[in-house]
Amino acid sequence: MRWKMMLALAAGLAATTVPAAAQDKDTLYVRSLAATCANCHGTQGRAQPGSSVVSLAGMPAEHLIAQMAAFKAGTRSATIMHQLAKGYSDAQIAQIAAYFAAQSK
Repeated sequence: MRWKMMLALAAGLAATTVPAAAQDKDTLYVRSLAATCANCHGTQGRAQPGSSVVSLAGMPAEHLIAQMAAFKAGTRSATIMHQLAKGYSDAQIAQIAAYFAAQSK
């Protein structure tokens, strides 16, 4: 009898957490896209002080989108960004740009 109560409780908890998880799916997806930038641009887009790498945190989304478009097109020189930028769709770039624009500097 006790295991039936535990099973019912577990099923109830699972049912209440699924909508919250589904709601955060897009947020988690965007955060995972932005996390791909952390190796060079720092956690949450904050590059190490004194680094030659640009901090992305707080950068206006329009500026970041323009820079990524230039990297993709090959009109802005880079060591690796011109290759990495080609791996993102325009929609993904817009999502990444919005994420970093929302981060504090």
